[in-house]
Amino acid sequence: MNDSRQRIRVVNPNSNEAVTRGIDTALEPLRFANGPEIVCSPLAEGPFGIESQADAESVVVPLLRLIAADNSSDAFVIACFSDPGLHVCREGTPRPVFGIAECGVLAALARADRFGVIAIGQRSIARHTRYLRQMGLMSRFAGERPLEMSVAETASGEKTLDRMVEIGRELKERDGAAAVVMGCAGMARHRLALEQALGVPVIDPTQAAVTMAIGTVQLAER
Repeated sequence: MNDSRQRIRVVNPNSNEAVTRGIDTALEPLRFANGPEIVCSPLAEGPFGIESQADAESVVVPLLRLIAADNSSDAFVIACFSDPGLHVCREGTPRPVFGIAECGVLAALARADRFGVIAIGQRSIARHTRYLRQMGLMSRFAGERPLEMSVAETASGEKTLDRMVEIGRELKERDGAAAVVMGCAGMARHRLALEQALGVPVIDPTQAAVTMAIGTVQLAER
């Protein structure tokens, strides 16, 4: 491998290897000859799934340690829709750090006037809504609806796509969402099929964040 090749590190802040593999597969279309190396890894100290505020808070310090100690990557992506530790990690490294929730929502706003979010569970919604309010985006937020599934189920469940289509249609037809953001990195493998079923843009937030990271490192001085 060329030592000068740029590197983007995508960190799944949970310890679920299946979720990390799903993220890695979803990022394959963004890998290209002479492009940045995209490396995906779980956080060994993280919970099996980040499904509560306590889970999100628990990974902040381990994430900071990991990112601050990595001097070989040119950019980082925190692959959890709660963007845990985003601002702390930005303080811990001079390199750019991207949160998938922030990037996913920004990508949706570039495609549609109003967006909706598919959450893994009801208790995730308050956490996500607080974040969107802090970003000042409530006027373009159509709504958020839950799958009522675990992170592990979204990554490997046999009926996950059917449930996502059901919830996506409610966001589109009842809430007026003209784009849908998948509110968990574990949903990555369902993006294209969901977009085809709904007929509106569906944003995988990790793909959105890595796309922004690629643009950033490609345009940086070398």
